[in-house]
Amino acid sequence: MKNNYLDAEGVPDNWDKAVACYQNAAEQGDARGQRRLGYCYYHGVGKPKDLAKAVQLFRKAAEQGDARAQYNLGLCYSYGHGVAQDARIAVEWFRKGAAQGIAGAQRHLGFSYQLGIGVDKDIKQGADWIRKAAEQGDADAQNHFGLYIAASRDLPEHLSQAAEWYRKAAEQGHAGAQSNLGMCFLRGEGVAKDDQKAIEWLLKAVNQGDDEAYNRLGACYENGYGVPMDKSKAVELYRKAAKQGNASAQCRLGICYMTGAGVRKNAAAGVAWFRKASEQGYAHAQNNLGRCYFGGLGVTKDLFKAADYYRKAAEQGHANAQYRLGMCYEKGDGGCRNRAKALELWRKAAEKGDPGAQYALGNSTMEGIGVARDFAKAAGHHAHASEQGHAEAQYNLGCLYANGLGVAQDLAKSAELFCKAAMQGLAEAQYNLGCYYAEGTGVPRDLSQAAEWYQKSADQGYSDAQNNLGYCYATGKGVPKDLAKAAKYFRMAGDQGDSIAMHNLEEWYKMGEKK
Repeated sequence: MKNNYLDAEGVPDNWDKAVACYQNAAEQGDARGQRRLGYCYYHGVGKPKDLAKAVQLFRKAAEQGDARAQYNLGLCYSYGHGVAQDARIAVEWFRKGAAQGIAGAQRHLGFSYQLGIGVDKDIKQGADWIRKAAEQGDADAQNHFGLYIAASRDLPEHLSQAAEWYRKAAEQGHAGAQSNLGMCFLRGEGVAKDDQKAIEWLLKAVNQGDDEAYNRLGACYENGYGVPMDKSKAVELYRKAAKQGNASAQCRLGICYMTGAGVRKNAAAGVAWFRKASEQGYAHAQNNLGRCYFGGLGVTKDLFKAADYYRKAAEQGHANAQYRLGMCYEKGDGGCRNRAKALELWRKAAEKGDPGAQYALGNSTMEGIGVARDFAKAAGHHAHASEQGHAEAQYNLGCLYANGLGVAQDLAKSAELFCKAAMQGLAEAQYNLGCYYAEGTGVPRDLSQAAEWYQKSADQGYSDAQNNLGYCYATGKGVPKDLAKAAKYFRMAGDQGDSIAMHNLEEWYKMGEKK
């Protein structure tokens, strides 16, 4: 954390002379001399480094009411420097220094309240103390107060206020604030969107070696935000941040290795980076690591470990992990079958907007599995997932519109939803869309379009589509008549146990059309 330094009212030009003066003043009981001599012992300047001796001197000065010494003593108790670590005692000294207007003490007292360290957690009171320090020009406090305002949706014009506090700190050279201000310009939050200014501020922070700025600039290069897309450059920046321990960058670097984006694909390396971030409690990495164990990607498949990592992330409120853990409970993967628990997790994830959970809830409600059947609720869940592009939800919602279940029957809407799912490659939707074109249901009748969609579905092994495509070739509807191809597709469907296709194939044999 920036500015966690002891307060000594500046640095002297000549340490030897200064220390002699401090020593003389301290021996006469002068509080300022005691504090300054303590500073020398703390940092080992002009005196051998001796943290315990520094604490003794800070205490003498603090007990005389020296505000800066009170702040310094609070820092020593906070970090266990020269004295046993004790957060509550640290808070007592921060409070004394804060009451006398020491910005650093106000900032630390604010952090203590916001984190509940050494004092009962009180976000609002913490923010009040941080604001006091920010108003005195403390850059770290200005940056943190900006973060607080940005997260407080009940404050009017919170984003513009947050950006202004970031600017105050950024102009003092605070790397974190420069990075935050850069993101404001990139997203147009509190300021007019300006990609050039965004990159300029991020580069200022990067030039100070700020790990989060490396991470954010990497994301800009990966996605082409404000700079030309360059995935290799993104990997380079992620790696710099990851080596500094930035969990988000470690996770992103892991994804690059898993997908081969900007680096040679290497699942084992991806897992290694996910693990580093996961060990820091980073929920997104824990979820990704669970997916690796579930699918055997870069590790030996282990459903128990998968469920365990999903659980770690789910307990932090990670929506996709809640959905995936719910699927483990639903199917009994990892030895934890519990439908009621699955539904509970899906509800939590669905409320956060996870499309998989919304689809799973829609299915359960549509089929009456674990809950009362309710087509209207099912349609609502599927609609939310559909809006996010979930193909299976689009297909199910299309079926509900086709049959007027939970929604007013609307064949055009049904066709639209089948088309969206079909274009994502869902075989069932491709088949249904083919049927719609063949019959003119919800769309103008178009036999060539019908055959085209049957073909896409058949190529994925969908037996109904294979049978219908066989019929198209047998009759020349939508495609040139080709009895050999007809027999081929009837046989493919028949081999999957499709009785209608087997009957069709038998009929063509009887007609002497065996190929």
